[in-house]
Formats: sequence, C-alpha cells, structure tokens
Amino acid sequence: MPRGWIVTVVAVALAASAVAPAAAQRRGLDDPIDPARVLASIDRAVSYLKRQQKPSGGWDDGVANPGGISSLATLALLEAGIEPDDSTVSKGLEYIRRFPPEKTYVVALQTMALQAATPRRDRLQIEKNARWLEKAQAKDGEFSGGWSYSEARGMADPSNSQFAVLGLYAAQEAGVKIDPEVWRRAGAYWRKRQNRDGSWHYTSSDRASGSMTCAGVGAMVIIGMAAGEADATVDDNGAVLCCQPQKEDESVERGLAWLGRNFAVRGNPVGRKISENWHYYYLYALERAGRLTAQRFIDQHDWYREGTEYLVREQDPLTDAWRGGVSEPDATITTSFSLLFLAKGRRPVVMAKAKAPEGEDLRAWAQHRRDAAHLVAAAETAWDLPMTWQAIDASKANVEDLSMAPVLYASGAAATAGLTAQGKKLRDYIDKGGFVFVESPCDSGRSASRADIERLVVAMFPEPDYRLRQIEPSHPLWRMERLVRPDSPYVGSLWGVEYGCRTCVVFCDRDLSCYWELDAKPRAGDYPDDVKRRIDDARTVGLNVLAYASNREPRGKEQQFVEQATRLEFDAAGQRGLIEIAKLRHAGGCNDAPGALANLLRAASESDAKLSVAPTPVEVAADDPALPLRHFAFTHGRRDFRLSAEERAALGEYLTNGGTLLADAICASSEFQKAFRREVAAALPGARFEQIPADDPLLSPAFGGYDVRLVSIRDPQPTADDQPLAARTRRRAPVLEGIQIDGRWAVVFSPYDLSCALEQHEAVQCRGYSKEDAARIGLNVLLYSINQ
Repeated sequence: MPRGWIVTVVAVALAASAVAPAAAQRRGLDDPIDPARVLASIDRAVSYLKRQQKPSGGWDDGVANPGGISSLATLALLEAGIEPDDSTVSKGLEYIRRFPPEKTYVVALQTMALQAATPRRDRLQIEKNARWLEKAQAKDGEFSGGWSYSEARGMADPSNSQFAVLGLYAAQEAGVKIDPEVWRRAGAYWRKRQNRDGSWHYTSSDRASGSMTCAGVGAMVIIGMAAGEADATVDDNGAVLCCQPQKEDESVERGLAWLGRNFAVRGNPVGRKISENWHYYYLYALERAGRLTAQRFIDQHDWYREGTEYLVREQDPLTDAWRGGVSEPDATITTSFSLLFLAKGRRPVVMAKAKAPEGEDLRAWAQHRRDAAHLVAAAETAWDLPMTWQAIDASKANVEDLSMAPVLYASGAAATAGLTAQGKKLRDYIDKGGFVFVESPCDSGRSASRADIERLVVAMFPEPDYRLRQIEPSHPLWRMERLVRPDSPYVGSLWGVEYGCRTCVVFCDRDLSCYWELDAKPRAGDYPDDVKRRIDDARTVGLNVLAYASNREPRGKEQQFVEQATRLEFDAAGQRGLIEIAKLRHAGGCNDAPGALANLLRAASESDAKLSVAPTPVEVAADDPALPLRHFAFTHGRRDFRLSAEERAALGEYLTNGGTLLADAICASSEFQKAFRREVAAALPGARFEQIPADDPLLSPAFGGYDVRLVSIRDPQPTADDQPLAARTRRRAPVLEGIQIDGRWAVVFSPYDLSCALEQHEAVQCRGYSKEDAARIGLNVLLYSINQ
C-alpha cells in the first residue's frame, strides 16, 4: 500500500474553498463542506492519534485485547497516507509486532496493519497469524465457519468473524496461501445467519442492525474475491471458457437493499430506529460495504458524501477527535474508525462500469462481475496508488456523477444500448474530460457489435466529423503504460473517436473482460503459459486505456464537494455587462481543442474574481467587424495556416487599438508555432516577439489573478520504441512569448500546450502545462486585458 497519497492541496477548481461560502449561501447551507475541509479533517484526526501514542509505541489498549487498539490506530494512520517510516507509525509497528496470536481482533488488525505497511518484512508473522486464524475457525456445529474471541471454542459471533475474514484476506494479499475450505466455511456461516429481509444481527435475540448488515455484506464480497469465484474458467485441457456464470449469490444484493431502506449516518440503524450504540464501528463497516460493492449510491444515498459531511461536522474542534456514546467511550477507537471511513472512502474512482437499463438482469451488463475490480487492482499495483471503481446507472446519474470517474466502461450490448440513450449527457461528460471505453465480451448474443458502437458514437457526436477509426500503431494507447506485444491478439482490435486533443472513445472488438475476470490472485499462477500471456495482454490494454484517460491522476472522492458546492448556473440569459470573448478562426486547427476555451470561461466565472463571462465565445475571422467589439480574443492550432492580406491588416489594427490576443500551440505543435509567429509578425510589421519575464506583473496576482511565476511543465522524455511513454514534470517559470504595444502585452503566446490541459487532458507525449496552471495562466491574461 503506497503512502503520501493524501495531500492537503485542492487541485480541481481554482480557489474552490474561497468560492464555496458564497455558493453555499445561494443553496441555503450555513456550513458547506469542501475538499480542503475534508482533507483538513483527516490531517486533524492524524494529529490526534499521534498525540495519543504512548512512549512504548502503543496506545492505551486496555486489558481485554492487548495490542488491538494499537493495531487499529496504526492501521488508520497507514490508510491515511502516513508512511511506514514515519516515527509514530514506525514505533507503532514495532510495538504491535510483539504480540503473539492469541485474540481474534488483535490478530486480524495486526495482520491488516503489517500488510498495509511492510508485508515483505513481516511475511513470516503474517503467515503465522493466518495459520492461527485458520485453526481458530469453528469447523463444525452451529457456529461452523465463524470465529470467537480466541482459539478456544465457544459461540462464534459476526463481529469477530468479520475481522477474521479481513485479516485472512490481508494475509492472502501479502502472498500467503489460505486453505480454500476456510473460505467455504466462512461463506456458509454468513449465508446461514442472514435474515429473510436481507439483514444480519449479532445474535438471534438481537434486532437486525446496520453494523452487522454491513459486516455481512463486506464479508460476503471479500469471501467471493478471496475464493477466486469467477464468471470465466480454464478447463483441465487449458481451454478458456468465457461467460461461464456461476450461480448468483443474492446475499449481497439483499443486504444492500436492507441498508438502502434503513440508511443512516447519524447513528447505527437498529430495527427501525437509529441508535448511538456502535455508531462509529458501523460507519467503518459502511465504508467497507460501499467501497467493496462498488456502489456510489446505496439506494438513493451517496454514502461517502453523507458520511463525510456528518463526520467533518461532528469532529471535536478542540481535541480533533470523535466521541462515541456509552458503547464507544474510547476516543482512540472512534477516531480511528472515523479516519478509516474518511481516508479509505475517498479513494479515487478510476473507472465506472455502466449498468444496463432497468429491467435487465445483472448478466446484461456484468457477464464478468469482477472484471473491473481485477483491472483496477492491477492499476493500483502499477501506479502504487490505492483506487476503486463503481457501478453506475447513466440514466439516473448527472454529468457530475459521471465525472467522478475518468473512464466510463461498458461491456456488452445491453449496457451499450443504455449509454446510447444518454448520448447528450455523455457528450457533456466527454467535454468535461471523460472517456468512454466499450468492449465486446464473449461470443454470444449479448456482445456489443460494431453497429451498436457506431450508434453510440452518433448519439454522442451527431457531427459527421467524429466517427470510429482504427487506432493507429503510433497511438499512445499501444504503449502508454506498457508496450502491447507485436503479436498480441489485441493488435488491430482497437477503434477510437478523435475529438479535440485526444481520443475520447475506444472500442475493443475482442473480449477483454473475460481475461480481466481470470486475473485473480488465488488462481492466476495455475494457468497454462498461453493463458497467462493472454491475461497479460488484456491487462496491458486495460492499463494503457486507464493511464491515457486519467494521466494516472484520478481524483479523490472528496472532490465531489467542490463540484457541488461551487456549481454555478452558467447561463448568459438575462445578464448584463457580460464579458464576451472572441475566438479567432483560421485554417490551422482553430477548433482542434473545442472544450479548451469553454473550460477557461467556466473557470473565470468560478474564480475569486467572479467574472461575468459569457459562456459561449463569439467565433470570428480576423477581418470580421465583430472582432473589435471584443477586447479579448483567443486562438490555438496545430497546423500551418495563412491569413489573407485583409485579415492581417484587420488583426494588426485590432491589436494596435487595444485588443489582446492569447494563443497556444496545441500539444506544442512546432508547425503552428512557426505559422502563428509569421502571421502575427505580418500583421504588426516591425513588432517582435520577446520572452515574458518571470517577474512580469502579468504572472502575478497584481490584476486579481494568481501567482504563476512558477508552474508545472510536463516534458516528454525520449524512450525506445519498445518502451512505454514517459514524461517528467518540473516546476519552473512559464514559457510565454509576447508582443508589447505602448507598454502593454497585446499578444501573449505559449509555444507549450495550454489547450489540451484546459480540456482536462494532460497528454504525456505533449510538452505543456498542468491543468491547474493552464487555467491560471489563461485567467491571468484575461484579467490583465480587462485591467489595462
């Protein structure tokens, strides 16, 4: 598990936290939650736990489960991104290592903490713990498959049993082989104890509760993953059998349905009431149930958002802890549970899997139920970043819901048809940086055909310019993360739609999901070599798509708070005094990044300056009489072009009379750089481009903008033909050229890319700025032009 992935920098909307209070007032909220506040809450919880550590390296464990609370606190700090070599965590790990396996809670939590921190170093202890948990499981009788407090046989209970399952799964993730019978018995234990309404209880005399139902849901998902259950198999002859669905286990769906009917975050739902008993224990289990089942919503409840809003508001402002009721008097425990909810629950969603329309069964969109989970697990390992995925119904989701994931994935004809019905919504999603990825599973009537995909493309792009074309061998998708083997069966199987700076739709006409499904740790090592190669090929294609679409930087789920807290009605109707921007037309690709200027205008309206900017630019030629009516113009391109004599003269007059032109070379195109400099020089005879110095007021907050004297610039690195693409990002002064007229910058030109970044696509093969710095540079030039 990597560390340092939680940072206290909000990197999505410019000055989001400053805008949030005003936005909240419009929405009638007195206490808005934004990403900075969520991350600050996590930092405060970390500080509290660090302050509670004893000189011994542990925490106050009490006498019942020595080492248990210390293991829980250490685990919470690790999941919050604190490195194993941090002094607090390091001392905590040394402390918990001293406890031999004797108590179920302690053994499970100790195993989870060691696996999260130093699995290689502690492999022997992790394996010893796993053997103890296997031995401690009840093997027969009424409680077969469950665990009690210790190895001594007694009445097993679901609380000990869920932690035992968590500990065993952590051991398996560390490479320890677990007896399959352990998982079989554990699954039978949980199924036997599920109530008819889908819930679980602690004992038969207790009422059903949210805490135990979340425990049951999480345990059943983990058991299925750990046992290697799959909808694809390899027979004894080494033949791959795709779309071989196992008998569906409805226990998880029934449990989620009960949680949806009884959903709460301000307490633990017990029966039809909300109880303060085991409230924070329940929230930790709720996070696990929601994340493991890949649910953004439980029923209609956004579980992470609602739980986070509750926790952030309830955190003690003086101590930074959370205080439980009578059943949870220890603030170290409640704060650890809260921190685990906030930190693990915010894991970035790198992929959303599209559900089929209502009325279709699960097999209509999930013939391989664990395909996305296994691909995302591979990405976690490749990028050293904890991530997750979610299933989503595009017909019920809005664009912001879709935008939580950089990739929207559909498998099969029914799911593809469902997306086709949402064509306009998907176009908006793509305009905000989204990416649609479709594959055709199996060779069955449920596969998506080329005609199905073409209908989807037309629904998203009515313009005939955007149609499926075969992905060229030089495209980054063939080597973005890993090189696709020249003899891979997927060579020639990818089709895409080019839109703006990027490919935004990819269709694979060969089955990928079957081999993602097979890519499960418990079974993968047993396959024949040719099957392993095919799995690796499919994994490589999937990883390349995820890396290309997300730039390996998916957003944490707390970023939804800024999306919803600062959203403005971007509508010019009825407004006066709007700033209208001109978009300069030419033949060098002036519309090759169609979303760039729209996103810049949106950022302007949401910035601290609160500019009243018309959301739609006025497209004009250089000699259009409408150009002089707008004091700010923007253009970009990637090809050579020439203006007419009339256009050159009109552009020169516009700039001389006070107009400002901002331009950039899309993807740092040298062809456009040469053409732009030539045409502007012809429009302004005698003028010359000069480097804008790093200390120029244009690059400072002097005009109400941002300090961009240092920015992040992405620099592609040379690689061999058989190596993945690579880029290095450096902090340095921006590379901007300009022409001054009467002491003001009339032309500002970036030979490095701004537009692709503004389209939310930082292409690894393009020299250019980060998304945030591209927006800040653009806003600074706009504010500079207004204040001249």
